[in-house]
Amino acid sequence: MVKRKVGSKGELFPPKKIMEKVGLRPGAVVSYSVEDNRLVVETTPTLENAFSKPKPVRITLNEFRKFRKKLSKEAEA
Repeated sequence: MVKRKVGSKGELFPPKKIMEKVGLRPGAVVSYSVEDNRLVVETTPTLENAFSKPKPVRITLNEFRKFRKKLSKEAEA
C-alpha cells in the first residue's frame, strides 16, 4: 500500500507505477465511487479503446463441449 497526501485543492496524486498499471494518463477520464467507505477510482475507456480490446469470455467446460459439438454438426452439414 502506498500512502500519499491529498493536495491543497483536493487533488489526488497516484504513483507513476500505479498509473501505468491501470493505463491512467494525463487528461484521462475517470469515474469515482464509494464502496465500503473506500474511494474507488476507475479509468473510463475511450470508445476507441473499448472496442479495440476483446472482452474475456467465461464459459464452463460443459458449455464449451456443447458448443464444440454444435459447431462440429454444423460443419458436417
